[in-house]
Amino acid sequence: MKAHLPVLVLLGASVLWGLTWLPLKSINEMGIDGIGLIFLAYGMLAFVLTPLLVKQFKVWREHKKMMLLIAFFGGGANLAFTYALINGEVIRVMVLFYLLPVWGVAGGRLFLKEEIDRWRYLGAFLAISGAFLILGGFEVFNTSPSWIDLIALISGLFFALNNLMFRAAQAVPVSSKIGSMFFGCFAMAGIFLLAGVEQLPSGVSENAWLLLVGYALFWLLVANIGSQWGVTHMEAGRSSIIIILELITAVISATLIAGETMSAVEWMGGALIMTAAFIEAFRTKDDDKPLTTID
Repeated sequence: MKAHLPVLVLLGASVLWGLTWLPLKSINEMGIDGIGLIFLAYGMLAFVLTPLLVKQFKVWREHKKMMLLIAFFGGGANLAFTYALINGEVIRVMVLFYLLPVWGVAGGRLFLKEEIDRWRYLGAFLAISGAFLILGGFEVFNTSPSWIDLIALISGLFFALNNLMFRAAQAVPVSSKIGSMFFGCFAMAGIFLLAGVEQLPSGVSENAWLLLVGYALFWLLVANIGSQWGVTHMEAGRSSIIIILELITAVISATLIAGETMSAVEWMGGALIMTAAFIEAFRTKDDDKPLTTID
């Protein structure tokens, strides 16, 4: 495998994820609430991946525990991230989500025995410093976190853990792992709907349904496949830092399109995060498999 290919794929997927708030908020404004939107979108994705899951059953049936962990962490990450983006401020949600380099670097070392050199420590430090500045520096401690903040933090933690599971389960095809993640998100959203947290949409326009189908089967499918294939073929600490490009994309697009503003300090934070991403992008090497795998 070419060393730079996973990086390029992951960078492209990260741009899609960074812009995903655009169709999400548009669909939501048309009358489809967050959990219902997630339930329907990931239900479609789960349906699309079902034939592959069935076909590859003999390959992954010995790794049911790992598939369940991916369904839980990956499904939970997508549910929390999407819901927070729909209901919160784009920049704040993305920044809190991207505290994940700390968990990705630490988890890669703890569970997969990945090496952490000085450059990787520097990348993680720059990423977290940038996120801290975007949140307002020490002023963040004077503001009580909201429930959306908590959901955004949970989404980042779950995503980092899901990346570790994807990389550790080397014997399981990437498509099966993605399918498990889709079913996990679909099932979790269904549980929340059954619990009455929100209701399925009704009385919405045909355009809303068409946009939802297009978002699920094109945008969301490509972004998920690209990001999960990328993280499977590189170290967890590296991938967790590279995909911070999502944050930069979201910050710039939210500023230009949604009118969300950033101060000079916040722009400095964004520059630090971008620097961290490119430190990892330019340090590519062949590192397909971790030193440790989990069954």
